[in-house]
Amino acid sequence: MRVAAGQFAVTPEWQVNAQRCVALMRSAAEAGTSLLVLPEALLARSDTDPDMSVKSAQPLDGGFMQLLKAQSRNDSVTTVLTIHTPSREGRARNTLVVLREGEVIAHYHKLHLYDAFSIQESKRVDAGDVLPPLIEVEGYKVGVLTCYDLRFPELALTLALQGADILALPAAWVRGPLKEHHWSTLLAARALDTTCYIVASGECGTRNIGQSRIIDPLGVTLAGATAEPQLIVSDIQREHLLNVRHQLPVLVNRRFALPQLT
Repeated sequence: MRVAAGQFAVTPEWQVNAQRCVALMRSAAEAGTSLLVLPEALLARSDTDPDMSVKSAQPLDGGFMQLLKAQSRNDSVTTVLTIHTPSREGRARNTLVVLREGEVIAHYHKLHLYDAFSIQESKRVDAGDVLPPLIEVEGYKVGVLTCYDLRFPELALTLALQGADILALPAAWVRGPLKEHHWSTLLAARALDTTCYIVASGECGTRNIGQSRIIDPLGVTLAGATAEPQLIVSDIQREHLLNVRHQLPVLVNRRFALPQLT
């Protein structure tokens, strides 16, 4: 199966961002991909207003998603991304959306909010309280998680133990000392923890690092992006996944009880 990750710099205008998503969806379809992962928080972003993404929150039937749904009706690609959706007055949820054939087939509210490195996502965003779903794409089970979730191995492991073959990760990984190193290290670690493929998309621009990656179950980078807008594509193979899990049966050999969501 062919998978892809697309990245771009999110602007303050949701219509512009929607069109950039549509362009990446078209390119992924033309490349013959079955799964496309786009970045986190795609509605709007501003360097001068850190709350713009929350202020711009839209429901899943709002104008932004309608444009993406229209494109999705024209292809067979399963697309994963996140937007902010309204929750309470002045607040929102960071909502991961799975889109296929013009419909939202699954969604997930981000569990781990980014209250770290002098940023407090929970100031305006409400955390989810339900584990993310597994979706099926051409016989592969795909688990989803969002950005800061990557730092918590329990979530990726839970998805793998539930049967995930692939982990799809939209992100907006903030620049900073050693942050690129954290990103690459954590992606490889989660692949090795779970013996899953990982398709990770990072928003690029002045604030975030980009560097989308497709990782194999041994932590090897199959395709990687720079800090510029880009679509990366790679083929994944069931036989390779099974061989890795036979040679490195960490999911079978583990001795600890299942992680529990608190």
